[in-house]
Amino acid sequence: MIRGYIFDLDGVLVDTAKFHYLAWKRLAKEKFGYDFTIEQNEAFKGVNRVACMKILCGLADVQLSPEEFERGMQQKNDWYIEMVRGMTPADALPGAREYVERAKARGMLCAIGSASRNCRLALEKTALAPLFDAVADGTVVTRAKPDPEVFLRAAEMLGLAPAQCVVFEDSQAGLDAARAGGMTSCAIGSPDALHGWDFIAPGLDECPEIS
Repeated sequence: MIRGYIFDLDGVLVDTAKFHYLAWKRLAKEKFGYDFTIEQNEAFKGVNRVACMKILCGLADVQLSPEEFERGMQQKNDWYIEMVRGMTPADALPGAREYVERAKARGMLCAIGSASRNCRLALEKTALAPLFDAVADGTVVTRAKPDPEVFLRAAEMLGLAPAQCVVFEDSQAGLDAARAGGMTSCAIGSPDALHGWDFIAPGLDECPEIS
């Protein structure tokens, strides 16, 4: 029996994914002289900051010292946070707030499972924070999706077994993580781009209730 919903943040509840892309693109251009494309950004979805930085260095064919690597990540994060601070409740994706509210009304426990270290700021700015019973994010986990650590931690915070949870994800890495963790998954996106899901919808505004 499903008792908990675990939501990824970017691309499921809010569209901060565009901010991540713009910040990585700026870093690539200004620091490496490299043109980072929206197609290449697909590999960054659901992946933590360190892993993204490693991918970017590989794409740009640059080698950085540990200090340069850290500074690059920090610069990208500063640009990202600057954009997130400008968010408002209107930046929640269509139907996201209403879907979580309906789930809560049905007695579902709801958590966030996101690799982002700035997850709480985005939740606060969009006024979504009060809807969630737990937040498992990049500040409490160390392994990136497709490792299931972030979802397993979210389930643990809710006091539920993995089999009692549904994960809502827009990335393949996240769907793979949900499966590895023994959870039901609901893909947010196109069936042409994602696989290995139990349910799928274009967005939470068209998502079925899962129980």
